[in-house]
Amino acid sequence: MFNTLGGGNRGRGGMSPIMVGLMGLLAYRTLKGKGKLADMLGTNQAGANQAGTDASGAPSSGGLGGVLGGGALGAGLKDLLDRFRQNGQDDKVQSWVSTGANKSIAPNEIEQALGEERIQWLIEQTGMPREQLLDGLSGELPQAIDKLTPDGRLPTDEEISRIQ
Repeated sequence: MFNTLGGGNRGRGGMSPIMVGLMGLLAYRTLKGKGKLADMLGTNQAGANQAGTDASGAPSSGGLGGVLGGGALGAGLKDLLDRFRQNGQDDKVQSWVSTGANKSIAPNEIEQALGEERIQWLIEQTGMPREQLLDGLSGELPQAIDKLTPDGRLPTDEEISRIQ
């Protein structure tokens, strides 16, 4: 899956900090212990000793890739796209998912859609300054979503499990 999204050989697991940020966006809901997938993966906030995470709440093995298997990636992708749609970016999201050209998104639009909590979490995960993170996500997010939705729609869990 990481090869599908691209990225250089910098940062964690051979990914650039922006790729770590993109993967973090997709895994955020599960890693932060929200939703049914968090319950299934044992990362729900109700548990004091969360299975699959270290003391900081990060995945204990496999990094983001371990958390983003199958349904987690699909749910994370849907959650992320829904956040942008709820913030008035439906036309841009649709361009990323559809087979046509991708519309760009400004750093401030990303900031508005993600919210302060997610941005702070991404800053911690990537080690990037806020402005650099938002600029990088602005440049990379449309293409990453496009690559994850090659058929012009959200992939099924089965299709996601085949992404290499």
